[in-house]
Amino acid sequence: MSDPVFLITGASSGIGAATARAAAGAGYRVVLAARSTERLTALADELGGPERALALTCDVTEWPDQEAMVTHALQRFGRLDVAFANAGFGRGRSFLGGTPERMRDMVLTNVYGAALTVRATIPALKEASGHMLLTGSVAGHRVLPGSMYSATKWAVGAMAESVRQELNGTGVRVTLISPGQVDTPFFAEREAGRLQADDIARAIMFAVSEPPHVDVNEILVRPTAQDG
Repeated sequence: MSDPVFLITGASSGIGAATARAAAGAGYRVVLAARSTERLTALADELGGPERALALTCDVTEWPDQEAMVTHALQRFGRLDVAFANAGFGRGRSFLGGTPERMRDMVLTNVYGAALTVRATIPALKEASGHMLLTGSVAGHRVLPGSMYSATKWAVGAMAESVRQELNGTGVRVTLISPGQVDTPFFAEREAGRLQADDIARAIMFAVSEPPHVDVNEILVRPTAQDG
C-alpha cells in the first residue's frame, strides 16, 4: 500500500487520539504509541484495524521501546511520513508541591522522551522527505510560577528549532505545535471556554498538508478567552 504513514506518541487520549482520527480521515495509515494498551487497541480498531492502524505499547522514556516502535511501523507499513512526538504530562505549579520523583518523570517524559522519538524516527523521515511534529505549549512561551512543566516545554521549543536546523536541506519539515488550554484529561478540572483536542488536530493537519516547499515551523493556538 502507498498511503502515507503517521506515527503518534501519547496517542491513547487527548490531542494524540484526536490527531490520529484526523490523520486517518485524511487517508493516512496510523501508528499509535502509548503506555495504555487497552485504549490504543480500541482506537486502532476504530480507525480500520490492522491494515490501517497499528497499536504499540511504548514507554517513550525507554530507548528500546522507541526503537521497536519504529521497527514495527516499518515492518507493518513500509514507510514513515509523519512523526508526532506528543507524549507528555504536567501537574502542579510549585517546586515544593510535588515530589522529586514526579519532577524527574516529567523531564524524562516531556524532554528526553521527545528527544528519543526524534532520534528514532529521523532516518525513516529522511527517506520519505517527511514531517516531524513536537508538542510544545503556551507555557513554553511564558514562564509560569513554580512550573517544571513550563521549563520542559521551553526545552521542547528549543529542541524543535534545533532539529529543524539539523534537518535543513534533507526535505524533512519540522513543526512545533503549542496549544493553550485544551479540554483534555491533561487538566484535572473541566472549564468552559477551553479548546477541544479536535481544534489542535486541525492545526496539525494544516501544517502537514502544506506543499513540500512550505515549512510551518510553529503554530501557537489559544482559546479566545485565554488571557495569557
